[in-house]
Amino acid sequence: MAAIVEPVRRSLAILEALSRRPQATISTLAAETGLPRPTVVRLLQTLVAAGYVTQVSRELGYRLTDRVLGLAGGIRFVDHFVDVAAPHMRRFTREHGWPLYLGTLSHRAITIRYSTAPESPMSFERTALQRRSPILSSALGRAWLAFCSADERRTALRDLGVPYDAKLVAAFARVRREGHAFTIVPRQSRLQGIAVAILKDKRVLGCISMRFLRSAMNEAEAGARYGPPLKATAAAIASDASI
Repeated sequence: MAAIVEPVRRSLAILEALSRRPQATISTLAAETGLPRPTVVRLLQTLVAAGYVTQVSRELGYRLTDRVLGLAGGIRFVDHFVDVAAPHMRRFTREHGWPLYLGTLSHRAITIRYSTAPESPMSFERTALQRRSPILSSALGRAWLAFCSADERRTALRDLGVPYDAKLVAAFARVRREGHAFTIVPRQSRLQGIAVAILKDKRVLGCISMRFLRSAMNEAEAGARYGPPLKATAAAIASDASI
């Protein structure tokens, strides 16, 4: 695990504390973060100089500036991405019945951002929002790793502490060749997932997966029957997404 840079962690603690109120004094920030007053003063001076914080007055203390909104660009893209993807995913579920899941990369895992599970007559759960799926074993994660850039793939595997060996090279090459990935599931599992990447200008924006019963079809049947409409859905989402 990478070493924690303490000044960065403390600065983020100050920003988080300020985000919970219109303004805050040095005493309030010191009490909430557990940092010494001199440290709080020093960090506030740095954040003011960087433009993320401003001093309201000596009595009222400090508040965030609108520059912090720039830090939320990724969150705003996720909201836009869900808005774009949802109609296409709902259309797929209406036509094919199975539930779809939209996932994006989020700190060593794939986070579910949207699902048509509540609308699917063949769903096994009512919601999966914010559920985190492992990158290496989930269909969503394997699709992302197969189609992302080589640098992104190496970085993700390094962060996971996983060597990029010949077995993984071959596995991801097969996913790219077939156009879809499957979840690595225990033999006794009754559910399986198939996923495709949402690609725009050679960049992976996210992935969509379909979950199905293993008793209903095997992987070859699922790939042949649902691989093409899943890829068509992903292409439609990519076409409508702005980056």
